[in-house]
Amino acid sequence: MFEFFKKKFKKESEDEQSQQEAFTSEQAQDDLSYGNVTDTSEPISAQEEISEAQMVEPEFSQTEEKKEEPEKKEAADPEGSQEAASKKGFFSRLVQGLTKTRAQIVTGFDTLFSKFHAIDDDFYDELEEIMIMGDLGVRTTEEIIEDLKASVKQEHIKKPEECRQFLIDSIKARMQPGEDAYRFETEKSILLVIGVNGVGKTTSIGKLAAKMKRGGRKVVVAAADTFRAGAIEQLREWTVRADVQLVAQQEGSDAAAVVFDAIQAAKSRDADLLICDTAGRLHNKKNLMEELRKIDRIVGREYPDAYRETLLVLDATTGQNALEQARVFKEIADITGIILTKLDGTAKGGIVVAIESELKIPVKYIGVGESIDDLQRFDPDAFVNALFTPLEE
Repeated sequence: MFEFFKKKFKKESEDEQSQQEAFTSEQAQDDLSYGNVTDTSEPISAQEEISEAQMVEPEFSQTEEKKEEPEKKEAADPEGSQEAASKKGFFSRLVQGLTKTRAQIVTGFDTLFSKFHAIDDDFYDELEEIMIMGDLGVRTTEEIIEDLKASVKQEHIKKPEECRQFLIDSIKARMQPGEDAYRFETEKSILLVIGVNGVGKTTSIGKLAAKMKRGGRKVVVAAADTFRAGAIEQLREWTVRADVQLVAQQEGSDAAAVVFDAIQAAKSRDADLLICDTAGRLHNKKNLMEELRKIDRIVGREYPDAYRETLLVLDATTGQNALEQARVFKEIADITGIILTKLDGTAKGGIVVAIESELKIPVKYIGVGESIDDLQRFDPDAFVNALFTPLEE
């Protein structure tokens, strides 16, 4: 049974890889004209980086006060009741957003526990099938089942239904963030956000900027994804909605130069958080690595006291492909957290468990809708509870 699934996922992975190669081959020629990223191994001097940053006059945009102020109306509510209502509302959206994933996993578990009256090899085989089909990942599934077998033997568990809570607790235990997971929310910080086209990177930056602004933080956003057509204008629209400042240059400008200008703007305005939208061209890893190294040198030299965070944006609907993207990006950059988008409407929400368990990278934010308020901190307990909430008749 298990060998069948390994072959099945291998074939799916090969199909996804061939599709990705076909897609990226169309874009490969574009990178040949991307003169702002250096392929030579010779280091760039500090003076060269500064002079590059000063070549183009930066554009600073500050949004005007908007007439529509729904957030202000909410702020007038008692703080405690507002927070409680917000959490309750988001949990409801989370439960709703995970409907397809829940249908895949919960229905499978309910059938499993009602079908078997004893814990045997057939029970474990079917449990394995349910978890893998729910995108929890092969390695994670193996680990959880091995732990379950040990607990069944040690605690003399006889009934399959008694395994349900163990599975829930085991999944939760693999997804707990560290104590400093959200340190950048309270300290003066610089946040680099990376991700391939189409995953919702720019949208997530806009939502995160709005969330931090509502929390009383002074936010500056840098449009450093200068290579993708339309990226700067898309980000500009989101910063207007979030009512935060944007630092941008012309399309095709040096990304590191934009970050340099944004750092100066953040320091001069005493900003609490600088969010940098950066590129994510996996089909040209050498250029991407050099670009990130160059940005890293500028940040280290110009903003040494700022706490640094690098978030990778992944699309939950791509399932195992998202896991593979995370593996590749982990080789290129020091990824400190994941933003997982489009959890609503996908049957592959189990990928959250696989990412945290297999790569040891915490999922820090999840998106379950299109609203500017639909990006929230990831709460492992709430997620698993929502995942296992019984389906309505």
